[in-house]
Amino acid sequence: MKQGMGKVAVGAAVIGAAAVVGVAALVVRQRMKNSSRWARAMAILKEFEEKCATPEAKLRQVADALTVEMHAGLASEGGSKLKMLISYVDSLPTGNEEGAFYALDLGGTNFRVLRVQLGGKTGGIVHQEFAEVSIPPALMSGTSDALFDYIVENLASFVAEEEHRFQQPPDRQKELGFTFSFPVMQTSLNTGTIIGWTKGFSISDAVGQDVVAELTKALKRKGVEMRVAALVNDTIGTLAGGRYSNKDVCIAVILGTGTNAAYVERAQAIPKWHGPLPQSGEMVINMEWGNFRSSHLPLTEYDQTLDVESLNPGDQIFEKLTSGMYLGEILRRVLLKMAQEASLFGDTVPPKLKTPSILRTPDMSAMHHDQSSDLRVVASTLKDVFEISNTSLKTRRVVVELCNIIATRGARLAAAGIFGVLKKMGRDTLREGGGKTAIAMDGGLYEHYTKYRECLEKTLQELLGTETAATIVVEHANDGSGIGAALLAASNSHYRGDEASSGDKPSPTPETFT
Repeated sequence: MKQGMGKVAVGAAVIGAAAVVGVAALVVRQRMKNSSRWARAMAILKEFEEKCATPEAKLRQVADALTVEMHAGLASEGGSKLKMLISYVDSLPTGNEEGAFYALDLGGTNFRVLRVQLGGKTGGIVHQEFAEVSIPPALMSGTSDALFDYIVENLASFVAEEEHRFQQPPDRQKELGFTFSFPVMQTSLNTGTIIGWTKGFSISDAVGQDVVAELTKALKRKGVEMRVAALVNDTIGTLAGGRYSNKDVCIAVILGTGTNAAYVERAQAIPKWHGPLPQSGEMVINMEWGNFRSSHLPLTEYDQTLDVESLNPGDQIFEKLTSGMYLGEILRRVLLKMAQEASLFGDTVPPKLKTPSILRTPDMSAMHHDQSSDLRVVASTLKDVFEISNTSLKTRRVVVELCNIIATRGARLAAAGIFGVLKKMGRDTLREGGGKTAIAMDGGLYEHYTKYRECLEKTLQELLGTETAATIVVEHANDGSGIGAALLAASNSHYRGDEASSGDKPSPTPETFT
């Protein structure tokens, strides 16, 4: 009996030992599997980092390529991927403007109406008011008359409400600057043909019509006495707003959902300009630089698939690398590859990680700026956006590193773009007689994504060198698309030169920009 029990005990011991060996083998296999997965994740990260690299030499090539395209775009229509649109703005605000001016800012599913009271040479902006109105979805695909009648009805209510605050001289017509952020072929400062609609609008009977004429007809139908003095886009508005408060501003850059730049060009350097030379000798150019592309831009497989699957394949390549609409989506695409090929988030790929555009750039910014020791903002963002929970700290560190790679590339390329514009203007080196050059920046990406902004400004200094960088001022010009349009109505007013007292009257000649 004892001998039998001994055999059982030995057998059990052997089975137990085998089980232990089996478990140990499983653990080793799992560790090897995890180790090879991690190695794959690191390989994807390293390759992405290398493809996104923006050494100074590459940035100088990008800037030179942009300058070449600027010349080509100024030479002829369609001569470049850069449209280099003539804005017909040859008179920016001087700071002497006086009186009440209005702005209408139509750029999406909401529109804004503003009124700005200007106090002349010493008064600056005395007072400003605005109202924001949603556009009913039915009007976004209705008729031109219906849309503009609705806009003017709200504008009229706004004017009536604020009338007591702003005493307009009885013999003086109200004037308005119109920011219209849809494709337009501009033919003068206050005329422009609608080329098409974007952002969910589809008003077919307005296409091919002059947008200012459509607005003016609605003003007449509704009995509103108001002249549209200027038709502008948000970048030109930012330039005007920046110039009003700082005479050295001659470039404006928007870095928000999209990106664009405008600058002051010598009229004689615009071969495609066939009109009479403006008195100022200069003209504001709307670059539409989001459409810039060059073989020097550091594109990855993720950028290429994003472009192919976008609404505008082949277009807006520079914008797709630098602006807020796309940075979060690039991050999602890299994370998806890591989940598929390196099981970054476990054995199954989180379903929500496959949803395009689900990760917004503000989410990416929040993760990039996470200062907590356990990266809890990264953890909560992954959970809220993708329903990914229980991530390890080292996985979260990978996410932050990816944020850094994407934001750094975007910011450094944006800086190279600015450097290219400065080169075209001859302001990339010290100027004879000194003088500063100011750049007005606006847009949510620039304003709220601190690490992006800091990287952009540091890179611009790197490209300029210490001495020249000291002469370049980068400043935030808030709400250019609104206030700037009202200021352009003022600087292009029918009553320009009549607003100040005789001893303080500005010259009737438009201000030169340099």
